[in-house]
Amino acid sequence: MEKDVFRRLQEQLDQYFIGFPATDTGIEIEMLKAMFTEEEAAMFTSLTAELEMPASVAGRLDIPIDEAAARLEDMAQKGLLYRRRRGEIIEYGAIPFMHGLVEFQIERIDKNTLKLLGQYFREGLENVMWEGGRLFVRTIPVQRSVETVHHVAAYDDACQILRNQELIAVTDCACRRNKSRFERDCGKPIEVCFMFGPMGQYYIENGLGREIDLDEALQILTKAQEAGLVTQPATSQNPFCMCNCCGDCCGFLSSIKRHPRPAEIIFSNYQAVTDHDKCSGCETCLDRCQMDAVRMDETGLSKIDPALN
Repeated sequence: MEKDVFRRLQEQLDQYFIGFPATDTGIEIEMLKAMFTEEEAAMFTSLTAELEMPASVAGRLDIPIDEAAARLEDMAQKGLLYRRRRGEIIEYGAIPFMHGLVEFQIERIDKNTLKLLGQYFREGLENVMWEGGRLFVRTIPVQRSVETVHHVAAYDDACQILRNQELIAVTDCACRRNKSRFERDCGKPIEVCFMFGPMGQYYIENGLGREIDLDEALQILTKAQEAGLVTQPATSQNPFCMCNCCGDCCGFLSSIKRHPRPAEIIFSNYQAVTDHDKCSGCETCLDRCQMDAVRMDETGLSKIDPALN
C-alpha cells in the first residue's frame, strides 16, 4: 500500500537539515496537516532541495506548465516552498522544517498550529537538536562584553558578516514573535534577525522582512547586543541568515538549555569568564546570560558553571 502523502512528506523533511523525526504520538503528521493541503503535500514531495523551473516540474508531473507555475508560486507565497528569482528565471525548491517552514509561516500560522509546534519541539526535535547542536549554529561574541571591547577574528565577527553582504533584509524573530501570540515572550527586541542574498530577497518579496542598509543593520545588531541576545549565524562563513536569539523563546537555545551539559554540544571559539577583581556584584550578567550559566557565589560575586558555558 502506498504511504500516506503526509508520511512521505515527513520522511522527506527528515532528510533535510536538522531533520523532522517521527514521534510515537504522530504529532508531526497533525502539524503537517495544519500547514499543507493534500495537494500541496503531494507537490512538495515531488520536489527536492535542488531548485528547478516550473517547466521541469510540469514535465515530471505531466501537467500544463501554467498550472505548475501557479501552484508553485501559490505555495511559495504561503511559505511552503522556497523561490529564487534571477532576472526572468524563477526557480522553486523544497525547504527544511528549520530554517524553512517554521520561519516562513510567521505571518499565517495560527495558535493551534503553534501549540502543535511547541509539543513537537518537546517530543520530536529536542533530542535531534542536542545531537546536532554543533552543526546547527555557532554562537559568536558581538565585539563587546558587558564593559569592555574585544577584537575578534573576522570570520567570527558579526559586524564583518554584515559588511560582506550585498543585500540585507531584517525580519522578526519567528520564535519571539510566536511566543508573543500567547503573551509569553521575553520582551526583548523582535525585529533582529538578518537574511542575506537570495534568502533575503525571498523575505522581501513575500512581505516577511524589509531591506535595510549596512548602517541600520549595525544599529540593530548593537541593539540586540545591548539586550543580551545571542548572535548566531547559520555558518561562520557565507551564512544565509544571522539570528539574535534568547534562551527563553528560541526553540534551539531553549532545547539546548534543557540539556544537562550544553557546553559539550555547542561549538564556539569563545568562553565566558569572570574577573572577581572587577566584579561589583551588580548581577547584570545574570540577566544577560541566556543559558543561566552565571551564579552569585557566597561572597556576592559572579561565577560561571563550566558545564553550561
